[in-house]
Amino acid sequence: MNPPVTVPARPRQEPAIRPRRSVLLLALLLTATAACTSSSPRGSAGATGVDDHLFPSLGNGGYDVSHYTLTLDYTPEGNRLKGTAVVTARATQDLSRLSLDFAGLHVRHADIDGSAARVGRKKNKLTLTPAETVARGETFRATVRYDGVPEVFTAADGGEEGWIETDDGVAALGEPTGSMTWFPGNHHPSDKATYDIDVTVPSDYTAVSNGTLRETRKRGRRTTFRWHNAEPMASYVATVVTGVFDVTTGRTDGGLPVYTAVDPDEADGPVDVAELVPEVVDWAGKRFGRYPFSSAGAVVDHLPDLGYALETQTKPYFEEAPDTRLVVHELAHQWFGNSVTPRAWQDMWLNEGFATYAEWLWDEEHGHRSAQRTFEAFYDGTHPESEGIWDFPPADPPDATRVSDSPVYGRGAMTLHRLRRTVGDRTFFAIVRAWTSEHRHGNADTEQFIALCEKTSKKDLSDLFQTWLFSPDKPDAD
Repeated sequence: MNPPVTVPARPRQEPAIRPRRSVLLLALLLTATAACTSSSPRGSAGATGVDDHLFPSLGNGGYDVSHYTLTLDYTPEGNRLKGTAVVTARATQDLSRLSLDFAGLHVRHADIDGSAARVGRKKNKLTLTPAETVARGETFRATVRYDGVPEVFTAADGGEEGWIETDDGVAALGEPTGSMTWFPGNHHPSDKATYDIDVTVPSDYTAVSNGTLRETRKRGRRTTFRWHNAEPMASYVATVVTGVFDVTTGRTDGGLPVYTAVDPDEADGPVDVAELVPEVVDWAGKRFGRYPFSSAGAVVDHLPDLGYALETQTKPYFEEAPDTRLVVHELAHQWFGNSVTPRAWQDMWLNEGFATYAEWLWDEEHGHRSAQRTFEAFYDGTHPESEGIWDFPPADPPDATRVSDSPVYGRGAMTLHRLRRTVGDRTFFAIVRAWTSEHRHGNADTEQFIALCEKTSKKDLSDLFQTWLFSPDKPDAD
């Protein structure tokens, strides 16, 4: 602290004219009002990032999105997209400016609650400055109209994502960042929201998206498909797929609506996906807890050079006809990843480890090898998917390029099997069902999972998780 400064006393001077008392009070009141006004909060810009150390620029601070209304018009000739996004959110601070993740497309108009907003662009951030600061706690609607040819990203792990053209349409695939190529939003998985997605395409096309098909409306040569998602969704599992499909609708034994779209070029695959999806959903519900969404299904496209499937919410996307294990894997993600979503990308093993272990459980219960034998094959390197599983600990990918590597899948599943052997089947499945129930439609992390395991089992499991999740070394088998 600086020492006090002594100020010399000023000689007292009488005013030439003494002001009247009322005038003096008015002057004091105006001075106080001005002082209060000048010191009142003016708001600040929301952060451009949410401190995800693997993807530091992804996501935005200052608000929490509750709903997206997306109105899309797609023309396959020229691969052109017109869109209007209405983002309904609540300010978590006095917000003088907000940012959205958005890549490539031209912004034609933006407003906040009907008043025009000033627009800025820098790399993959769209900034909107409202006419007046949005007060903390206030719900607002940001509307963005845009058009152009959407981009395709090369993801950090080398795969393609974004708005990907197929031989007869398009597939919008967003893991981990590609959804920003077709709509503006808060594209970190920690900010989930409900969605309404309307897609207009030529009438000889089908447009498939997440959730439940509410309406199909034909106008002239174009048809609008209106999809509704009542449950929260992370943007990386949002999708739009257009093309020529054979559509099958039905229900699971539990009465859940199922919508399956299959490209005719993939109709002769190894399994009948329309029949397998309800079977897997019912099987998984008995082991993992109640199915978390109001509909299920799948999209089987013809895009064999893509090289991966994706757990897009309610309707997993398959780039070509899948086998049974792949269907089990992607449907298991509806519980692990889609309903219970990682708080940060570092926790992706909670998605992929569980989905991989679901394959092991399916095999075990359908006359194939046991989960223990699969564990042993991964451990000794004889399993075809075991290559590289010891490269790094599954709960600590070294950077964004490794977030989808084999330790996250295979060693993640091995961790779960070791947990099952340690606590026993009854306690293990109680943990799994508690996990999907307690964090249903939310976000959770590794620390919370470990805490649940110890609480439910009444065991100290720190050595187990340190060895299998966090240690860089290959553990002992026993």
